[in-house]
Amino acid sequence: MATEYTWVIAALECYPEHEGHTDVVVTAHWRLNGTDGEHAAGVYGTQGFELDPAAPFVPFADLTEETVIGWVKAAMGDEQVAAYEANVAAQIEALINPPVVTPALPWAE
Repeated sequence: MATEYTWVIAALECYPEHEGHTDVVVTAHWRLNGTDGEHAAGVYGTQGFELDPAAPFVPFADLTEETVIGWVKAAMGDEQVAAYEANVAAQIEALINPPVVTPALPWAE
C-alpha cells in the first residue's frame, strides 16, 4: 500500500498591519501527516514568507487552507517537500518493519 499524505495548516502568524493591509500572513505552522493502511506518522514545522509587494494580496478572511498549503510548498520548493514526504514514509516503514526490536528475555518465562 502506498503512503497517502495530508498537509494541514495548524496556525498562522500575521502582522496586524502591513502596507495598508490587516492580518498579513508571515508564518504558517503546518503538519504533514502520512498514512499507510493502519500505520501513521507525521512531521510538524513552520514556514516563513517573504512579503512581495508586487504579489496580489489575499485578505485574511478570504484565505483557504488550500491556498496557504500552496504558499508553504512554493516557499519550501519541490525538493524540500519531497524530503518531508520521504521522512514521513521512512517513519511509517520503521513502524511496519522495525529496525530494532525488544524481544522478551529468554529467561523471563
